[in-house]
Amino acid sequence: MSTIVDVCKLAGVSKATVSRVINGTGQVKESTRDTVYAAMEQLGYRPNKTAQALATNRTNSIGLVVSDFDGELLKQIEARVDLEHKQLIVTNGKNNPDQEYEVIRQLEGRCDAVILYSSTLSDEHINRLYQHLTIPLVIMNRTSKNQAFYSVSFDQEGAVTMLMEHLISFGHRQIACITGPLTNLTGQARLAGYKNSLKNSGIPVKNSLIVSADYTMKSGYVACKELLSRCIPFTAVIAFNDSMVIGALKALSEVGIQVPGDVSIAGIDNEPITEFFNPTLTTVELPIEKLAKKAVDLALELTTTKRSPTAHHYHGKLIQRGSVIPLHAKKGWLDL
Repeated sequence: MSTIVDVCKLAGVSKATVSRVINGTGQVKESTRDTVYAAMEQLGYRPNKTAQALATNRTNSIGLVVSDFDGELLKQIEARVDLEHKQLIVTNGKNNPDQEYEVIRQLEGRCDAVILYSSTLSDEHINRLYQHLTIPLVIMNRTSKNQAFYSVSFDQEGAVTMLMEHLISFGHRQIACITGPLTNLTGQARLAGYKNSLKNSGIPVKNSLIVSADYTMKSGYVACKELLSRCIPFTAVIAFNDSMVIGALKALSEVGIQVPGDVSIAGIDNEPITEFFNPTLTTVELPIEKLAKKAVDLALELTTTKRSPTAHHYHGKLIQRGSVIPLHAKKGWLDL
């Protein structure tokens, strides 16, 4: 079994240098650090995590608490943590604010910092965590009015505003909306983007054109069927994610409504499959990689440096494809 001495010999550096690389302490040139990691990999050397934690009072682990597992976000955070040669401990809060609060407290002592992506925790919960936690906490998907915590967030309202402005610029005025759950801040912000866009364009908000779902394909299908049953004319539909668009497309197809010839449709996420739809899907691309990188970098920085809370806000990107066309190009599936 290889030892730290073997790593020193192969890398051509001192034991102190290898220790600094392993523990993430002190100044080490990037080229030297890479050489040490390469030697460790070649020898199959793995530091004793328990001894390392006792010696440095650090675990070299980052905790991630999510309301529900998001594949792309988890993949990007895991990749960034791995790049920094740290361990990621992932816990599912199951969209339960009390459970999320408890699992964060349980991670204390097991991690050097925690990243929280929550749709349910209130500002009161978060402020209480900041008062009691002894390790840094970085909040994703949330902003603070008085900048009370470290945050990395995405402009949820702006994502829907992009879609609405695009549809309105194409002449659409009767736009249906399939929302996600409206019990959390994400759903509320996206619905505000829908309603404010209509109001700013002088278009009345019709609650009869709004249906709530839960981000799954099936819920998108059921929601679109509900819209159709109301017999309220619409020339376009936006859904709060791409999965619900898939369900909505099935519902429209079943009654002979063509997309985009009869109805334009758009979503949010820019899932890889959306460019292979027929028609290809207009959507908003989320900056998941940027969000993940900033959250991990900030969490790692806070393990060694104290600073005032900061906010980092990112915006989506409109991806225009074939599922949205100008209103004048439509046949009109209802007597509008």
